[in-house]
Amino acid sequence: MDALPKGSVVGVVVTRHRRELLAQSLKVLASQTRPLDHLVVVDNGPDQPVDDLVDQCPIPTTYLASHRNLGGAGGFALGMLHALSLGADWLWLADDDGRPADETVLEVLLAEADRRDLAAISPVVSNIEQPEKLAFPLRRGLTWKRRTADLGVDFLPGIASLFNGALFRASTVDVIGVPDYRLFFRGDEVEIHRRLVRTGLPFGTSLKVHYLHPDGSDEFKPMLGGRFHAQDPENPIKRYYTYRNRGYLLSQPGMRKLGLLEFFRFGLYFIGVRKDPKAFLEWLKLVRQGQRERFFRK
Repeated sequence: MDALPKGSVVGVVVTRHRRELLAQSLKVLASQTRPLDHLVVVDNGPDQPVDDLVDQCPIPTTYLASHRNLGGAGGFALGMLHALSLGADWLWLADDDGRPADETVLEVLLAEADRRDLAAISPVVSNIEQPEKLAFPLRRGLTWKRRTADLGVDFLPGIASLFNGALFRASTVDVIGVPDYRLFFRGDEVEIHRRLVRTGLPFGTSLKVHYLHPDGSDEFKPMLGGRFHAQDPENPIKRYYTYRNRGYLLSQPGMRKLGLLEFFRFGLYFIGVRKDPKAFLEWLKLVRQGQRERFFRK
């Protein structure tokens, strides 16, 4: 393969068993006013292959089929390293269940990153069914924002959703690395955000463009009039990885001060709100497992 041009942008998409959603995502990625120079699709579920969809994409693509499920963390790590090996100057990351809101997203992100000299920049992640709402609640101080209008109109420094349409300079990845494969999924994006914060490199969210994603706010249960939230997935597999990986994250530099707050927050939620001490003990067990770096697959 010939070397990519200077300033090249390589998209990285991780997918598993979401053929229809991936098709919609690829359609919008391929229609950007600033075209991608290359697209890397990592398929964690080649037992239900999507290579034919990738072949139909009108931009240059690479299809990487992994016959072991690497999770989101491993999938993005593989895709990002492959993009760097191609000579990418920018990496644009996307999961398979979301897509840019329109064809201008990449062009705007590049312009904003250059104008502000940013290491990474993210679009607003909006609810795919109700774009005026955020796909995930965002905490600002003691308040939680749930609508896109609550964020402003220009730019949020130091805040970004890094696996849902975020654009990274290749030089940024040199500093922060790629996601930790051990996390598998859940918390891998928070870990990359933690590393990015600790570098001191400038990053943020452009409020001028949006990335559409299925609603993920149902997992965040409000307490004390909405001043606190506790993440409580209904799916036991998601709950296992969420709490275990959170335990690991809270033991890392830059997040240790949150540990006592987490104990209070989840104790209040499980005992005071759900009135389920056994669930609190399960949470404690999984958090401790993460702190000890016992990264066993569920």
